[in-house]
Amino acid sequence: MSLLHSTRLGSIVLLIASLAGLAIAVYAYSTPLTGVTGTLGALVAILACLALAVLALLLAAIKGRGASIALRVLILVGLTGTFFAGMLLHQWWICAAMVVGLIGLILDMVRPSHHTRPTHA
Repeated sequence: MSLLHSTRLGSIVLLIASLAGLAIAVYAYSTPLTGVTGTLGALVAILACLALAVLALLLAAIKGRGASIALRVLILVGLTGTFFAGMLLHQWWICAAMVVGLIGLILDMVRPSHHTRPTHA
């Protein structure tokens, strides 16, 4: 697996999960008989998934260590909050998408660093 592909895998999984959560939240917000049609909670879930998608794109583009740590903390808070919102809305697919997003965040955290120094014996 190439270095570029392995370093971007976590952010790609996170982006796909947030876009899937966005699609599910839009469906729940706009479709009658979902139980949350037109509610403020579903609208907040839409905005949260949109914010997570933007943060995933920023995470893929960021180079600095401090900035990436700050973004990861924001993403973790966003994933947790959106998961909780999905639970309150009884939209279990949003919860599942946020768990997949958490897996993507973990994959991004274990990626090799861009500034690795060679070890001397």
